[in-house]
Amino acid sequence: MTRFTPTYACVLVLGSALSVAACSGGEAQTAKPAAAPGPSAAPAVPVTLDKVIQKPMPLAFSVIGAATAYSTVSIHAQVAGLLTSVSFKEGDEVKQGDVLFTLDRRPFEATLHQAEATLQRDVAQLANAVAQAKRYDDLLNRGIATREQVDQMRSNAAALEATVNADRATIESARVQLGYTTIAAPISGRTGMLMVHAGNLVQPTDTTPLVVINQISPIYVTFAIPESQLPDFKRYMAEGTVHVDARPPNDTGPAASGHITFVDNQVDPTTGTIKIKGTFPNEDRRLWPGLFVNVKVTLTTEANAVVVPSLALQTGQQGQYVFVVKPDQTVDLRAVTVERTSGTETIIKSGLTPGETIVVDGQLRLVAGSRIADKSTPAPKATP
Repeated sequence: MTRFTPTYACVLVLGSALSVAACSGGEAQTAKPAAAPGPSAAPAVPVTLDKVIQKPMPLAFSVIGAATAYSTVSIHAQVAGLLTSVSFKEGDEVKQGDVLFTLDRRPFEATLHQAEATLQRDVAQLANAVAQAKRYDDLLNRGIATREQVDQMRSNAAALEATVNADRATIESARVQLGYTTIAAPISGRTGMLMVHAGNLVQPTDTTPLVVINQISPIYVTFAIPESQLPDFKRYMAEGTVHVDARPPNDTGPAASGHITFVDNQVDPTTGTIKIKGTFPNEDRRLWPGLFVNVKVTLTTEANAVVVPSLALQTGQQGQYVFVVKPDQTVDLRAVTVERTSGTETIIKSGLTPGETIVVDGQLRLVAGSRIADKSTPAPKATP
């Protein structure tokens, strides 16, 4: 039989109470869930930002074209003769009227002198025939000569007058032939390779030209545009807003500016394109006949276009959108309507306002409401 003393009872009661308290505290601590971090605690996504701007934007397209000479002349001899002199060096710039070649003039001068002598002889004979015709008229009136004799004298005078006229035509022809012995430049331009040198006999029937002259100032640039762009091209041509620029490949200087001077009258059915020709002053000789050039045709310029970098555009199931930065440095997903793209920039028809800040890089980690940090802004230095 066990005896319980008051002291022993108190110890048992106190131990039981501590056990209950310990168990109760452990259950409460285990049941309490961990607090989830709020949105403000999420790390900011590093992105690159840019502004929505408003500026004039050209409506343009680029094609490949070729420069062609404004005018090309192949120089040939018009009379047969010995080429005695060449008055230029191949590749020289010549002006219209400059003497290029000279042929031996002596045979043609002799022919001219002979024709002039023949004319003088026939003129003398004509004068005698006219005088005889007048004398026979007088004799006819006096009844000494017959009508037949008078008609014969008049016929002789008329025949000699025709001969004199033919002599004058022969002299004119001889002078023209003599003039052909001096060959002058018919246009201003740049000479090509000299094909025939002095000392050679040239003929009008020679197929090889003596030299070719290309007029390169001004110069043409020929290119083709798709037939689908022809209606817009014609409409803006009528409004007078079409401009054309050309730049040779690997040329870092400003583009040469010209204007449209020719639109072909039919579309090429094999390529579906139409040929266009622009005229350029080419005073600096940057464009050269036969050179392929990069052509930019500007149809018109939109004065107040809303423009964003093309990298800012994203495509989703509902169409295209951009991430717009809000004042609290979080982003909002904004649907936009694109009007057109020009190079690395896109013109927005609706959805954005000039001055808004948008994300142009780092969109893959973004959702609506994400907090962002601008990469271009340096992070603050940590204080010790």
